[in-house]
Amino acid sequence: MVELADIERARSAVARIGKHTPVFNSRVLSERLGAPVVYKAENLQRTGSFKIRGAASKLASLGERASAGIVVASAGNHAQAVAFAAREAGVSCEVFMPAGASIAKYEATLSYGAEVRLGGESIDECLEVATAYADDQGKILVHPFDDEAVIAGQGTLGLELVEDVADLAAVVIPLGGGGLAGGTALGVKSLRPEVRVVAVQAADYAAWPASLAAGRPITAEGSPTLADGIAVRRPGELTLPLIAGYVDEVVTVSEDGIADAMVLMLERAKLVVEGAGAVGVAALLDGLDPAPLRPDGTKGTTVLVLSGGNVDTGLLAPAINRHETHAGRRLVLFARVPDRPGSLARLLSNLGQSGANLVTVDHMREGFELHVRETALQIVLETRNPEHASAVIDAARGAGFEVHVMGHSASWDARSGG
Repeated sequence: MVELADIERARSAVARIGKHTPVFNSRVLSERLGAPVVYKAENLQRTGSFKIRGAASKLASLGERASAGIVVASAGNHAQAVAFAAREAGVSCEVFMPAGASIAKYEATLSYGAEVRLGGESIDECLEVATAYADDQGKILVHPFDDEAVIAGQGTLGLELVEDVADLAAVVIPLGGGGLAGGTALGVKSLRPEVRVVAVQAADYAAWPASLAAGRPITAEGSPTLADGIAVRRPGELTLPLIAGYVDEVVTVSEDGIADAMVLMLERAKLVVEGAGAVGVAALLDGLDPAPLRPDGTKGTTVLVLSGGNVDTGLLAPAINRHETHAGRRLVLFARVPDRPGSLARLLSNLGQSGANLVTVDHMREGFELHVRETALQIVLETRNPEHASAVIDAARGAGFEVHVMGHSASWDARSGG
């Protein structure tokens, strides 16, 4: 079992290639919680995530044995970290990634000099292949979470929290295989046992509730998630007792909640945070209140661990558009208009008089039940807020145009009486 002394010994190895990452205040979430909330910005860590801590610790523990070559299985963050640490140590690194891994993480891993093989549907499948390959080739497998040296390295984050946050009351941390959450919880609780630790999983990939209830690792089914960095189907043998012993609560969050949290980080904190790194923010937005009351009725500081920032830019645009739509700042309309000159101009004039800004308009003449002299339009508009969006809809319908609200913005249809 990993102990506090192991975490303390790992600090020097982590310090050689990692960073002591900063802590930022969050006014928005502090107001929501009614107590101080801060971010631990591991998205600003070397290689873009906390994983460099465990990688540095593991490579240091291997010493000369690392010269045999390193093998890893990872969706990206662990791969990048070990590839970077291996390059610094002057040893080879081979990586097995799921076929659907983030392009940004794949490219970054290659840039650190690793040889990357894509295949399999999950980290678990890649891990099976990587383990067999390492055994066959006489190389050393660096497990992404179920390894004592890796856990000890991740646990150095907990030591930093105790040192940097004087009134630390709660830590909310992403939970995948359990290396980060288990190591951090061990580090924090060993020094400050009164601090509450909450671990967060994506609801669509939540293996921990059943495993904790059974007292042994249980393999769970999962579906695609924005939080690919914590999409682990089976907890580790080493990490399970750590989570059971040191984490106070495990909660789950939805995909919509994760998307909203990612956009909040962009919009209000000016930080790029991947889905796995944003689950703690999603939990607070969903109503989690982890900070215990003090005897005087006040709360100490809650830390949200932003575990990584390695996200494909292609994922950000849909998340931003969805958020804008829910916030009433983006409206998608479907309209039927007569297929004759002037029809489109009259509709767009009506929308413009309502103060909406036209983003795109697309003609759709196939795939719908249209009259032979009729055309369909998909119109994307920018609006100021929900009330403005409803007014735009009302004005168009009041002028006799047949418009329907599409996608996430369909909630405005109810507001406008449609």
